[in-house]
Amino acid sequence: MSTHDQHGSGRTGTRSRRLRLLTAAGATATLLASGVAATPAVSAAEDDKVLTVAVAQSVDSLSPFLAVRLLSTSIHRLTYEYLTNYDPEDNHAVPGFATEWKSSPDKLTWTYTIRSDSKWSDGRQATAEDAAWTFNKMMTDDGAATANGSFVTNFAEVTAPSPTQLVIRLKKPQATMTALDVPIVPRHVWEKVGDLSKFNNDKDFPIVGNGPFVLTDYKPDSYVRLKANKDFWRGAPKFDELVFRYYKDQDAAVAALRKGEVSFVSGSPSLTPAQADSLQDEENIHVNDAPGRRFYALATNPGARAKDGTKLGDGHPSLLDQRVRHALFMAVDREAIVDKVFQGHAVEGEGYLPPRFPQYFFEPSADQKLTYDPAAAARLLDEAGYRTNADGKRLGKDGKPLNYRVLCHATEPNDKAVGKYLEEWWGELGISITLNCLDNVTDPWLAGEYDLAFDGWSVNPDPDFVLSIHTCATLPATSKETGATDNFICDKTYDELYARQLAEYDSAKRADLVKRMQSRLYDLGYMNVMAYPNAVEAYRTDQIESITTMPSAAGNIYGQDGYWSWWSAVPAESGDSSGGSSSTGAVIGIAAGAVVLVGLGVFFLARRRATADDRE
Repeated sequence: MSTHDQHGSGRTGTRSRRLRLLTAAGATATLLASGVAATPAVSAAEDDKVLTVAVAQSVDSLSPFLAVRLLSTSIHRLTYEYLTNYDPEDNHAVPGFATEWKSSPDKLTWTYTIRSDSKWSDGRQATAEDAAWTFNKMMTDDGAATANGSFVTNFAEVTAPSPTQLVIRLKKPQATMTALDVPIVPRHVWEKVGDLSKFNNDKDFPIVGNGPFVLTDYKPDSYVRLKANKDFWRGAPKFDELVFRYYKDQDAAVAALRKGEVSFVSGSPSLTPAQADSLQDEENIHVNDAPGRRFYALATNPGARAKDGTKLGDGHPSLLDQRVRHALFMAVDREAIVDKVFQGHAVEGEGYLPPRFPQYFFEPSADQKLTYDPAAAARLLDEAGYRTNADGKRLGKDGKPLNYRVLCHATEPNDKAVGKYLEEWWGELGISITLNCLDNVTDPWLAGEYDLAFDGWSVNPDPDFVLSIHTCATLPATSKETGATDNFICDKTYDELYARQLAEYDSAKRADLVKRMQSRLYDLGYMNVMAYPNAVEAYRTDQIESITTMPSAAGNIYGQDGYWSWWSAVPAESGDSSGGSSSTGAVIGIAAGAVVLVGLGVFFLARRRATADDRE
């Protein structure tokens, strides 16, 4: 339900394969009921400056071909270059692995000049051949297309005529050619891998990359350790080491920040209002509260099915009626959610994409908007044939009282808080709910075994990816496969609009098509965007002197569309960085069980399920 989350149309894979990957990842984790945690295998040097980031999300995969969670994709942005990057000030495309690019007049051939000053961390030169191999592998191998296959579905041919020239030929125009959010991997390393669908990239360290950091160590549900790449073409990071430390308990992470055991706390995906307020007046702590790039939604099961028509799961049949879906959403008070749950640290939900991206932001018209109106919602349910009995219980077509199962994340306080309001609001309609809060929401979601579910995504400056996950092409091929779909939505009108926006290079016309797509999603009623949460996070000013937000004027630090925050971070001279020689060898789990390592909590290959998104 993230991020992540993360989702491309090329993603396929059997549930049994996902289970094998989950088991392999979990086998390496340490499950510590006593609260005594393992120490890192590698300690920082005495004088190293270490930036430690507390995160509430675990890694799904260290393979850039498989990872979809926000934490994982953020790590890949630090370890591998992409063809282009996003400017932190206004999101326009800037050089990455490619220094420049141009298209043919018919927009079907794109030529990228690959920089000659980028080296892999093992000393080998990074070339256009690495990029060509990466894209070709995604085009020909379903396993390699798991995470980002939607970007290459329209590719006809990718070649590298020289070490500094990459040529991509398209089947038809594609507007995302300066926003291909795909990590480029070293061919000489990855061509030795057999089955990419099973390779988690978490056994041999350091991992060869060409980004600002080199991934040197990892323990599932514990930490990820990276060292500064001193040979990075843009310049080495100021911190010598970067550690992402996992906390299942967000209050424990905040306590660690107070004690100086971590430098930064991002939350799950944000700090709660109470946590943020408690830190506002703390000495040497800065709270960053800025417009976020996420949406927070309630999704209904649209009748989950595979491409071959096989029904999946057991979604409630009443939700196939658009009037019922609209009635439920008209009984959701978005203003109350913003005020009472987020306590003002959010904006009321409208369309699918957040207002942080104004060119794509959609607002329903006055006669289209599903305004909070419980009385009108009750009338819609009556019209649809779902009337109340003498006890005030609304009955289904089978004569039984309506009770909806709402899937939520056990570690996400907002889900639980909103769930309580849903019990009240829908209870007034005569509908009861069962709030099903799980550590692992992946399995019931992929199996279609839910009625409604809390959903959320981080949106990139180019919205193509989060739009693609609602196309028919992303449904699983059969009931035994796992597709790239977010919520099993398949609508011909939406698909036609998606194809048109992908081929439209005129920015204004494309933005209009994207808004029309959101309008269609809104009318279908399968996705109810309740809020756009702020990015609420905090860091120690006695450990971090300065750091870049994105957008630079007022934006987030964690989970950026790029590597700007951690690459730019400057150590404070007045104090010791957390996680340095004094704490690197210390216990990873602080405060006797505050950090519980749950190895089997790696919800593998799940684009949307992670509380912190999934996906960038």
